Amino acid sequence: MKPLVDEGLVDEILGQLKSGKEAQIYVVRCGQAIRCAKVYKEAHQRSFKQAVQYQEGRKVRSSRRTRAMAQRTRYGQKEQEAAWLHAEVDALYQLAAAGVRVPMPLGFIEGVLLMELVMDAEGHPAPQLHELTLTPVQAREYHRSLLAEVVRMLCAGLIHGDLSEFNVLVDAQGPVIIDLPQAVNAAANNSARAMLERDVANITAYFGRFAHELLTTDYGPEIWALYQQGLLLPGMELTGHFERSAQAADVDEIMRVIDDAREEAVARQAWAALEMA
Repeated sequence: MKPLVDEGLVDEILGQLKSGKEAQIYVVRCGQAIRCAKVYKEAHQRSFKQAVQYQEGRKVRSSRRTRAMAQRTRYGQKEQEAAWLHAEVDALYQLAAAGVRVPMPLGFIEGVLLMELVMDAEGHPAPQLHELTLTPVQAREYHRSLLAEVVRMLCAGLIHGDLSEFNVLVDAQGPVIIDLPQAVNAAANNSARAMLERDVANITAYFGRFAHELLTTDYGPEIWALYQQGLLLPGMELTGHFERSAQAADVDEIMRVIDDAREEAVARQAWAALEMA
């Protein structure tokens, strides 16, 4: 926290709000405003694994960094750690600009993210979704609201990748999505569909505890199908139904796609080798 104090961004640390698997959250005073500071833990202290599937498709600023990260050199591991931390900052700015309900980021200095403190109706730090007991009406409304945020995120090109009742806050207006270091690029990650559908399944299963009819819905595949067809729009009405194709897979076509992808990968490697030469 010292760099933020030295820079004049934080005047007083009021207390610790939460300690999670990847960071500690503090309530701080900045002038007259009360905000929160997310202090990321060192890599060896975090329990969340930086799985390769989350990092796929992320842009790296230079070919030197890309090579170092691939070769797992000491410099590469340091750069990979920096990229992981900056992923959440970049995602927050991108999603806030797109109108997604996330905490507003206010600065990132030496592993500390300063951002808006999400409050409940009484002006206290907002609770996590899992801490609430919901009526069926509230469950349906919060489920609808969160799906709208998932759609807005996807329209902005991102998927949370680890969405559940533990990384959603509830303020006076409803759900706010938090914890985004593992957010993935929907267009550049081969696991994007699986992650999107898992995110939707997680929140649907949670709300289904209070409104059982939600358990029979199929929003994840519906959202992804609309996205693939270029038809997904923020605020659009969803049905919760999805017709799965009964048509047999064209194995020959699948193999052609695989062969084409392999040839493209070989070509990329050849170009990379030329750049390094």
